[in-house]
Order: sequence, then structure tokens, then C-alpha cells
Amino acid sequence: MLSPMTDTHVPRNGRVRLGAVDGDLEVEKNARIEVDGRVVVRGHAEFEGNADVEGDFACRSLRASDGELTVHGALSVEESLKGDDATVNVGGELKAGTVDVDRRLRVDGPASATSFEVGGVLEGRGTLTAQKVSVGGRFMLEGKLSAGEVEAGGVIAIHDFEIERLEAGGSITIGGGVIRRGVEVGGRFRAEGPIEFGSIEAGGFAELRRAAKGGSIEVGGVFTAHEDLTFTELEIGGVGTIDGNGKGDSVEVGGRLEVAGDLDISGPIEVGGSLRVQKTLKAGSLEVGGRFEAQRATVARRAEVDGTVSTQEGLKAEDLEIGRKAKVVGPLVGRRIRVDAKAVVEDVYGEDVELGDRCTARRVVGGTVRLGRGVTADEVTYRDRIDLAPEVRVRQAPKQVATLPNAPL
Repeated sequence: MLSPMTDTHVPRNGRVRLGAVDGDLEVEKNARIEVDGRVVVRGHAEFEGNADVEGDFACRSLRASDGELTVHGALSVEESLKGDDATVNVGGELKAGTVDVDRRLRVDGPASATSFEVGGVLEGRGTLTAQKVSVGGRFMLEGKLSAGEVEAGGVIAIHDFEIERLEAGGSITIGGGVIRRGVEVGGRFRAEGPIEFGSIEAGGFAELRRAAKGGSIEVGGVFTAHEDLTFTELEIGGVGTIDGNGKGDSVEVGGRLEVAGDLDISGPIEVGGSLRVQKTLKAGSLEVGGRFEAQRATVARRAEVDGTVSTQEGLKAEDLEIGRKAKVVGPLVGRRIRVDAKAVVEDVYGEDVELGDRCTARRVVGGTVRLGRGVTADEVTYRDRIDLAPEVRVRQAPKQVATLPNAPL
């Protein structure tokens, strides 16, 4: 026959030495528990008000209320650790089934539980492992985080990690690791180390300080990648910068995008303001509302630039359209090329070339060439047909050839 368990009570302001507790443990406020090796409570532990445990502590379940509980050693809770209007400090390792603390939880050693729910602040100096972490205010961790979903109402600051999903209302600062599904933050996102991600969504600012690879990126304000970036979709409301190479499926930028290396996009690029690529641009399609610069640009389908175009080696597209009053430095190459009125271009090479009224060109080469009213060109070479509107001026007489000269791209 089993003997009945015996409960233990520690009064207010009490100071006791404990080892094994056969039943439940009740501790009133301002109590101090000295540890005889390790305190092991077979039942439930209840702490009311401030209390100190000066060593390792283990129990089936634990509830702290209306104060601050400090366990100077390791804390092991088989079932639930609850802090009702309380703060819990753990000087060593924390193991629990579930953790639910209203105010603040601080753990100096490794921490593991199925879930962590903290109303105010969660701080950890070691590793943390959980299926879910939910914090109302700030979550800061120095060790590695291994978790499923992680969310905070305010700030998240973590270093090494491998997680499924990360969400914060204010700001997120991370080191390097893997976020399999995605990141969502209302304000600022910053990654200090290399990351792999499913998606990134930031309402204000996003900064990737090391190489990054993943899925879609959506930033409402300013985006900066300091090294190479690989993605599926890149959408920026304001200004974007990639200091290395960029590779992805599509780009949409409301303001300005600058790329220090190559930009290789299999699908569309749409930029409302200006696009500057220091080296080579490759794209499925291109639409730029303002200025476009690149060393060399190759577009598989349609390219449309309304402002200035500046390339060293040229801009090539299947279907190429240059806007009204645009200024172009570098050759234009395409199957079909349309240059709107009053634009200034250099060399144009295409199968079907049309220059609008009062355009100025240096050299025009095309299978079929149409020059609008008042167009000025240094020379025109065509294979099949040429149409000249009134007041066209070609400094050298247009020349028809059987085979067009090779384009520079």
C-alpha cells in the first residue's frame, strides 16, 4: 500500500532548506529556499509573491503569482509553468511542458518547452527549443533558436536560428540561419548574417547585410542587400539597393533601384522611377518610368523606357520602345523598335524601326525604316523599305543593302 503524500508549506518571510518534497509545495511571499542538493517536488509547486530558490528545482507543475520567482539553478517542470502577473528568472537550464508567464521570463541556460507564451519580455542567454514562441513585448535570445512559429508584438532580436515562421509588430533583428516559411514585420527588419527564407514582408525598412537566398520579398519603404541576393519576387514601395548580384523571377519598384553587380531576372522588371545596374542586366521584360543605366542590357521580350537610357554596350529587346523626349546613350537593338517624338538616340538596329517626329539619331539600321516629320539622322541603312515624312534630314543619302550589318549585341 502506497503511503499518502505530504504537502509542505513555507510561510511568509520564511527561510527553509529543502530536498525531496513528497506532495505539493506552497510558498508564501518573500520566502527563501535553500537547496539540499536539489529540490524535487513530486506534486505541484505554488509560489505567491517574491521568492528565491538557491539551487536546482524540479516539480510536476508550477505556478508563480503576483511577484518575482528566481531559481538560481536549473528548473524542470514536467507539465506547465505558469506565471500569473509574475516574473520568472532561471539561472540554469529550463525544461517544461508548456510555459505561460505574464510579465517577464529570463533564462540563463538552455530552454526547452512545447510552447512559450510571455506577456511582456522573454530573454535567453542560451539556446531555446519550442514548437511555438509568443511574446507580447520583446523577445531577445543569444543562443540558437529552434522553433516553429515565433511572434512578438514589439521587438525580436535573435542570432542563430532554424525556424518556420517569424512575425513582429515592431522590428526584427536576426543573425544568420533558416526561416523556412517567412518573416512578417510591421516596421524594420535586419539580418546580420547569411539567411535562407521563404518570404520577407516588411512594412518599413529591410536590410540584409550578408548573402541571402529565398522566396518573395515585399518592403513598403527602403530595402538594402549588401551582398548577393537570390529571390523569386522583389517588390519595393520606395527605394532599393543591391550591393552584389541580384537574381530572381520578377522585380517591381515604385521609386529607385540600384544594383552594383549583375541583375538577372527571368520575368518582368517594373520600376516607376530609375533603374541603375552597374554591370549586366538580363530580364524577361523591362519597364522603366524614368532613367535606366546599365553596362549591357538584354531583354527577352518587351522593353519600355520613358526617360533617359545610358548603356556602354547597348540595350537589346525583341520589342523596344523609347519614350517621348528621351535621351539615349548607347546602341538600341531589337526586332521591332519604336522611338517616340523628340527623342535623341545614337545607333539603332532592328528589323522594324520607327522614329517619331523630330527625333535625332546618329545611325539607323533596319529591314524596314520609317522616319517621322522633322527627323534628323547622320546615316540610314535599310534592306527592304524606307518611308520618309516631310522635313526629314539625312546627312548621307539613305543606303539600301541586301544584308544588314551586324548589330553590336
